[in-house]
Amino acid sequence: MSAPHRAAADYSVVIPTVGRPCLADCLAALGRSAGPEPREVVIVDDRPQPEPLRQDLPLHALGPLRERAVVAQTGGRGPAGARNIGWRLVTAPWVAFLDDDVRVGARWREALARDLGEADPTVAGVQGVLDVPLPTGRRATDWERGTAGLARAQWATADMAYRTEALKAVGGFDERFPRAFREDADLALRVLDDGWRIRRGGRLTTHPVRPADRWVSLRMQRGNA
Repeated sequence: MSAPHRAAADYSVVIPTVGRPCLADCLAALGRSAGPEPREVVIVDDRPQPEPLRQDLPLHALGPLRERAVVAQTGGRGPAGARNIGWRLVTAPWVAFLDDDVRVGARWREALARDLGEADPTVAGVQGVLDVPLPTGRRATDWERGTAGLARAQWATADMAYRTEALKAVGGFDERFPRAFREDADLALRVLDDGWRIRRGGRLTTHPVRPADRWVSLRMQRGNA
């Protein structure tokens, strides 16, 4: 491995969560993945009223990365605020954001290091490739098709790495976005306006469609409004 590649592999991971059960699968996949270990894994507990001594996040699922885990509590600031708290705690030159409902690939850390190593100094962000498996044997629901759109979305923070210096330059995520809707695109547009470039990498992450009831589309429309 070349020296530039080793330097580029110096990264931290930030995962905002509200304590959903899927977090355990996310952490387990990250811990099993082959490749350079992150400097830190910052798990941002964004539950509105976390108990002061609550220890119920499944940090053990990280396996060999458990000792690198840092937990921050927000009191419920939403995904933009949670990610801001997370990246401001890291000490690495790159921050890889993951959502708590994704599962990185078996060699994701290796592929991330390659993606970052190929980023020239003008590149502020490198987006991962998202795979959204849909059911077979039946027509996908509106909810499932909507989630599948992430595979084509630009700048989705389900798997997105940014240079820490670029995040500092633009002030991070705009916390006036209280829900998980367009806050990632807003950040990317401000990064581009600041003169940086964003490219798509080759690392693969699976984004399962989480179970939902028949009213989920209405709740999403209310949130978007």
